[in-house]
Amino acid sequence: MPYYIRRMCQEDIAQVTEIDHEAFPAMWPPANYDRELKVSLAHYITACEDGKPDWRTEEPYIIGFAGLWMMADEAHITNIAVRQGYQRRGIGEHLLIAMIRLAMEQNACTLILEVRASNTTAQKLYHKYGFTQVDIRRSYYTDNREDALVMTVGDIIGAVFQKHLHQLEKAHSRKLGEGGGRPLPHRPIVR
Repeated sequence: MPYYIRRMCQEDIAQVTEIDHEAFPAMWPPANYDRELKVSLAHYITACEDGKPDWRTEEPYIIGFAGLWMMADEAHITNIAVRQGYQRRGIGEHLLIAMIRLAMEQNACTLILEVRASNTTAQKLYHKYGFTQVDIRRSYYTDNREDALVMTVGDIIGAVFQKHLHQLEKAHSRKLGEGGGRPLPHRPIVR
């Protein structure tokens, strides 16, 4: 299934909100993506299925999205979500790679995120990309009072991380090629 990644735009908000409610049904208050897109520190991207428009709007069909906030030289990944019917196809990993690249474009040195203590699948992916647990936020999630693990990776502009990222990108690109996805872009994500 071919897809591509691009910056989120105003026309994407309805579909992104759907995906958000599907992936994070108990988060309160729900994210206000209209407001998020107007904040200069916030950066959002979408994964769109190639050649398949949304039947309601004829806009590209969005299968996943991710966002980050920039704070000085630190990028905070706020969310990565993929529609349930499209999970386990490498799309979430592709979004993570794009978030790392976007953070570097924004001159970030460090990435940080929170992940549910029970979400071991996401934790494995983050570990693969060099994230380590640095803290626990007790009772962080409002729906069930679950703890959040705080994970970070530093020096993303350093040679060691860059080499590791490049190797992972190549491996993921090969996997996408075998599964029908487009190879990873090696250019900046533009508006």
